[in-house]
Amino acid sequence: MSLQKINIPLNRVEGDLEISVEIDSGFVTNAWSSGTMYRGFEGIMKGRSSLDGLVITPRICGICSTSHLAAAALALDMAAEINPPPDAIRIRNIAQITELLQSDIRHAFLMFAVDFVNHLYKSSPLFQEALNRYEPFKGQTIIQTIKETKKLLEIIAIIGGQWPHSTYMVPGGIASVPSPSDIRQCLLLLEQYKKWYEKRVLGCSIERIQEIKTLVELNAWLEEKNSHWESDLGFYLRFSRAMGFDKIGRAADTFLSYGAVPCPDNNSKDKSNFIPAGFFNENQLSEFDQQNIKEHVACSWYMDYEGGKHPFEGETQPYATGNESKKYSWVKAPRYKGLSAETGPLAEMLFLNNPLIKDSINNKGASVFSRELSRILRSTIYIPIMKKFLIEINENGQFYNPPGEIIEGEGYGLTHATRGALGHWVKIQDGLIEHYQIIPPTTWNASPRDANGVMGPIEKALIGTPVQDISNPVEIGHVIRSFDVCLVCSVHAIQRGKIIGKTVLS
Repeated sequence: MSLQKINIPLNRVEGDLEISVEIDSGFVTNAWSSGTMYRGFEGIMKGRSSLDGLVITPRICGICSTSHLAAAALALDMAAEINPPPDAIRIRNIAQITELLQSDIRHAFLMFAVDFVNHLYKSSPLFQEALNRYEPFKGQTIIQTIKETKKLLEIIAIIGGQWPHSTYMVPGGIASVPSPSDIRQCLLLLEQYKKWYEKRVLGCSIERIQEIKTLVELNAWLEEKNSHWESDLGFYLRFSRAMGFDKIGRAADTFLSYGAVPCPDNNSKDKSNFIPAGFFNENQLSEFDQQNIKEHVACSWYMDYEGGKHPFEGETQPYATGNESKKYSWVKAPRYKGLSAETGPLAEMLFLNNPLIKDSINNKGASVFSRELSRILRSTIYIPIMKKFLIEINENGQFYNPPGEIIEGEGYGLTHATRGALGHWVKIQDGLIEHYQIIPPTTWNASPRDANGVMGPIEKALIGTPVQDISNPVEIGHVIRSFDVCLVCSVHAIQRGKIIGKTVLS
């Protein structure tokens, strides 16, 4: 036996993440996920005008700023007891989906697939093909991904004036109304992106992919045509199969969805969503209730409180302790009914009852393979929905219901960012923000241990990961990046503990 402990600062993730692991006889036996930067947006919001969250919270992240704007607007919709008109909901959905589409593909090929050209894989017969596709600044897929996703983002600029950090969503609807020519331009941009996605990423039509129900059928699809084999999806299947991605990265098979993409013509208080809300544990699906969420700080650098607290009662008082404490992250530990839960593309596809992903989980578990496959294929769900919304918009429709001045109230905005469940909780008194709490998806996925010692999903997923070369632990990178972590959303100079070694995973 040879027990070693290493700290791994990661790049190619959004924000500052450090993973500490213990490795025994070539396998990870323990893990700690640490967000190493404090930002404190909850404190920044206190005492500000009731509408300031619309301007400030999108600045939390330059990747999912539209989703933060949507969550802030939804919270104010509830506080003002106002329902936006259907066409306003469509515009909000279109912008969020645009952000998700570009982020999924950028992560898959600019962040995750770059590890395929790690020198650990030089002896693989697939290595040269990986270089041709994913070598930084040179790979064909790298260059095309940057160009095509940049053009797609013009949709948000047309709708909201800019990206990132737009502020056109307001309580009651949207502040800028697109013209008929704006909508036609958005449809054109979406159609151009769809053609590239089908040709380069899938190697076939979206409709053909949607016919695949099982892994057996997926393997048959791979062999069906050269275009399938040579697509980026085809290469992912070939590479992940050769490298055993289906054998690493399994967390606790507990999944969470807040629900997302509200149906425009349902103006009830609890709007139905195209992406269902729910909680999945021990092969049982149950209804989601935000009252069951509690955040723990036992291992987070905040002033202690007993157990966990619901976001409406949550506290964010920084307290960075030294080596005498068990605290090790600026990320809190949210739990649902006391359980840690994974959120993101894999959870969404599960709650959508996608047969291929369900079969993958049943046969391979919630592995790196299943997680990244869900991310690559999620666009096949969202592109048709987005086109439907664009076609349905009435140029003479209503886009705003005046809410009046928001003097007092409370509300929460639950939606999904690219990485999964995102929630804002706000209390307003005398026209000012009295309380604000934010739980983004990476707070769920990269959470530290809670008051009961329960690991977060990434920590759990790392256990059992084989590491061939401790100075180049690329396998650990595969697991972590399969969650597409975003620490700038999650964390509210770090002194390191005593370690045997330190490895930078680039």
